[in-house]
Amino acid sequence: MKPRLLVDARARLGECPLWCERAGALYWTDIESATLHCWQAADGRLRRWTLPERLGSFALCADDSQLLLGLASGIALFDLARETLSPIVPVDAEQPGTRINDGRCDRQGRFVFGMFNPAEAPIGHFYRVHPDLRVERLPLPPVAVGNSIAFSPDGATMYFTDSPTRTIQRVDYGADGRIGTPRSFVQLPASDGFADGSTVDAEGGLWNAQWRGARVVRYDAAGVESARFEIPASQLTCPAFGGAALDQLYLTSARAGLDPAEIEKEPAAGGVFVLQPGWRGLPEPRFAHARSTRRQEP
Repeated sequence: MKPRLLVDARARLGECPLWCERAGALYWTDIESATLHCWQAADGRLRRWTLPERLGSFALCADDSQLLLGLASGIALFDLARETLSPIVPVDAEQPGTRINDGRCDRQGRFVFGMFNPAEAPIGHFYRVHPDLRVERLPLPPVAVGNSIAFSPDGATMYFTDSPTRTIQRVDYGADGRIGTPRSFVQLPASDGFADGSTVDAEGGLWNAQWRGARVVRYDAAGVESARFEIPASQLTCPAFGGAALDQLYLTSARAGLDPAEIEKEPAAGGVFVLQPGWRGLPEPRFAHARSTRRQEP
């Protein structure tokens, strides 16, 4: 199946597609427009919510009525029905120029995310949100653009990148929260652009959207490329498996930074794409909110 445009979203910075198998719906964010979007597979209906801050990433919750939001300044819970937001738990307050970027839940239901610094200096960090909304800084190297967060099917490996380095890293990841020493998994050549968001299939392959590369690439568990698909948008941002059989691969993209000539060449930029790659995904882990809060830890 060749990729096709699912939603002509024209997002400035589309990111974080997530398939909700309970609702049969795909969620994603347009970060720079501070909006959350939802596409219903049954009838193609679209919904959108305008948020008070840019939404870098988010997670499905065990409670269907909620999403955990990674807003620019911190973490909050969003009630989809009431359209209300809980108080924000601040993150990286000592670095006001940064914002929350890519994030995914681990297999234990904790939300892990990285920070983004528009100046591209490595001053941001990776964090983990526990069920009580306690935010923990992870013992990983500082980054400029924290991205590509994904977990192996057994949860024992975490993938991540600092996008400007073009290197996807892997690290041992314990169910008890302990983290090992990062090691290189894939080094992208300059011709392939930059590693952006990632997801993992049921066989343990890592699918990476390549910003300015106009492609999504699959790497097996050893880091060897095993498939690639060209997409008619140069600024791909993130993949996610979905559909009733989890055999559809959805991809978000961006048009921010493209000049008029570039947009004329790729009019679908900023859209949401879908293809059937020949692999199946896994259900998205859900944030296990305990409905109690504690202070953020340094």
